[in-house]
Amino acid sequence: MDPAGAHQPPPKRRRISSSAADMQSTITHPGTIKIDVSDAYIVDNDISDPDSQSSNSNSPNDAPEEADYEHDKRSLRLPNHTSTVSHVAVDIGGSLAKVVYFSREEEGGRLNFLKFETDKVDVLIEFMRELQTQHKETNGERKRELCIMATGGGAYKYYDRIKSELGVDVVREDEMECLIVGLDFFITEIPNEVFTYNDADLQNPMRFTPTQASAYPYLLVNIGSGVSMIKVSAPSTDPKPGVRPGTPNYQRIGGTSLGGGTFWGLLSLLTGAGSFDEMLAMAEQGDNSSVDLLVGDIYGTGMGYEKIGLSERTIASSFGKVFKRKREAEREAEDGGGLTNGEAARVQKQHTNGEAGKGGSAQSLVGDGRMFKVEDISRSLLYAISNNIGQIAYLQSEKHDLQHIYFGGSFIRGYRQTIHTLAYAIKFWSKGSKQAYFLRHEGYLGAVGAFLRRQPSGWGRRGSVDGI
Repeated sequence: MDPAGAHQPPPKRRRISSSAADMQSTITHPGTIKIDVSDAYIVDNDISDPDSQSSNSNSPNDAPEEADYEHDKRSLRLPNHTSTVSHVAVDIGGSLAKVVYFSREEEGGRLNFLKFETDKVDVLIEFMRELQTQHKETNGERKRELCIMATGGGAYKYYDRIKSELGVDVVREDEMECLIVGLDFFITEIPNEVFTYNDADLQNPMRFTPTQASAYPYLLVNIGSGVSMIKVSAPSTDPKPGVRPGTPNYQRIGGTSLGGGTFWGLLSLLTGAGSFDEMLAMAEQGDNSSVDLLVGDIYGTGMGYEKIGLSERTIASSFGKVFKRKREAEREAEDGGGLTNGEAARVQKQHTNGEAGKGGSAQSLVGDGRMFKVEDISRSLLYAISNNIGQIAYLQSEKHDLQHIYFGGSFIRGYRQTIHTLAYAIKFWSKGSKQAYFLRHEGYLGAVGAFLRRQPSGWGRRGSVDGI
């Protein structure tokens, strides 16, 4: 035996432990970081202003045209984070792909949020390629190559393509777990992120809730192309095999196929609108009362069914006036007072080609030549889908005895009418006993969760580094 080696302890195998020493060892391993969220705050950026992005940012200089993706104007400023971040997170859903990446600044840095249409996955890959180049230029070759943390169905569908085209590690994370980790991060760490909505308060309908150490148990309603409803409880003291310590217990207890994809798909057929944001803009200008059958239409002008809490503006039947108006139009056409089928097709084509004029309230001939404003149709469908989701969410929360309901997903997009409808549904059906919550980054829960999963268990949560 070599005498020199007699004084050296035998090499130890690496083991998984939650001890402070082992966590410190994990932190120093290349590619893993501690996200310092102290003093973090949300910044409303004007992304058209070049000064709103740091010159040291990993934001691509030669990125694809802006129309191919959308920067969220709200970034998350991390003034005290100085460590190198060697990963980007992407949540690839059925309609949209959401990206979260860190950019360095003179003091600390920030988390940036973007979304792409999933059909434009080529643009997404090129964007991440630019981030990869910027990462090397900023941090040098000695740092670990950029890693892609991926979640959502597209993490599997496009796994081989992303891995081969970028030549990077792609780590796939569970979709439901990422949603919960992302939501927990916003609830516990980020001020002015979570809010409630009460339109009875005309001066201040939106009220922010303070950060809290725990919100369990709660119901997460994630509205993407479809809708998932997840019951979330406190982490188990004895987690199941394969589950990271500290991961909340969760169960998908329901959902519905009528979600953002339904809204997008039907309005594409009915209005010819080309983007989700265009559809929301139309809905904002619409009046659903010309399409929906209201309680006041049944009981008479100014009358509702107040005994059971239904005002005259309550929707009795979504799209309930369409058939009646269709029959009236048919009678007018038979009497020579309506449009012929050929004239209807001509006017429809003019509207689709944008010949109906800009800036006005254009009309679209929808449903075999019957005239309805596209704005009214959009508002009606938005209400129909939102009301349906709100009622199902209430029923699930009642069944599982959950008082707090968090709504997330890219369908909401901070749109006031959607938030109002969901909040009203929960308040109405629960008689005020349950509370609906919303987020300013509601569409990025999965991407943020995937971003945080790159770190040792517990990072990004209050008290996670005590004693280290």
